[in-house]
Amino acid sequence: MIEIDGSMGEGGGQIIRTAIAFATITETPVKIRNIRVGRPKPGLAMQHLTGIEFLAKLTDATVEGLKLGSKELFFAPHRVRGGKFDLDIKTAGSITLFLQTVIPALLDSDERLEITIKGGTDVRWSPPIDFYRFLLIPVLRKMGADIEIELLRRGYYPKGNGLVRALINSSKLRGITPEAQMNKRVKGISHASNLPEHVVRRQADSAEAKLLEHGISASIELESTQEISTGSGIFLYSGYKSGSALGERGKRAEVVGAEAAENILSELGTAARVDIYLADQLIPYMALAEGRSEISVREMTGHLKTNISVVEAFMGRIFDVETREGIIHIMT
Repeated sequence: MIEIDGSMGEGGGQIIRTAIAFATITETPVKIRNIRVGRPKPGLAMQHLTGIEFLAKLTDATVEGLKLGSKELFFAPHRVRGGKFDLDIKTAGSITLFLQTVIPALLDSDERLEITIKGGTDVRWSPPIDFYRFLLIPVLRKMGADIEIELLRRGYYPKGNGLVRALINSSKLRGITPEAQMNKRVKGISHASNLPEHVVRRQADSAEAKLLEHGISASIELESTQEISTGSGIFLYSGYKSGSALGERGKRAEVVGAEAAENILSELGTAARVDIYLADQLIPYMALAEGRSEISVREMTGHLKTNISVVEAFMGRIFDVETREGIIHIMT
């Protein structure tokens, strides 16, 4: 059995998601203590319960402590299986954080998983669904992953009600070393639901103007819909780097667009090959891949350090970390 201290590193939900995924992959029981003890609402939150319950179902796992607010969890899985499922995370629970738990585990399955997930697609403190659609999933496909992600409907806080379909097939991953980015042209999508159509245009125009100040051109798609959930956001990407921002009541569309542009500019302005968010998301897949991987990032974030620690608790020493000319290189 592997024991994980849930208060280590950044002490958040990513410890749980990665630990449960690798317990499933390695068919190793895990006990997680001190779950989110430093957070305002410590213990397991509803979004964590959903992912754990789902993998417990797929692995016929023995589980203890699976309740809201629990600070200790025991999870002992068997071999993971696929199937076709519909899942409701409730309200605006993050769909991408759910997928963060499920995708690594199901790539190791002998069966296909098809799952339609209802919840939040664009909510605070989690990767927007477009990060998965336009950045993470394309990178994983380069590594050999047989995955498809389809956005059926957006869901914003607080109503959620977004809908995403994911198809995950058993895959053998190969290592990846992202190439240096020569063309820094930015693509993106500016989106809104139940808001005037000019909102998406103003978000896009503001982002494009901010990028042009730095000599970078952009092509941003506009998406305006009328759904149950009300909200807006913008996602920008170029190569292996991204920037995003969400709208909120009282926040002008121009501010949203400029914020996303500033976020991606902070990444494009360095020699690092991947952005700080993609780096920590790639750690589990680098550990599972055959062959060498090397990524470089401008900063060693708490999430990145924590993900490496949790993966190595299951897999042993895998990663080497070096700093060269101010850029951090992570290698397998």
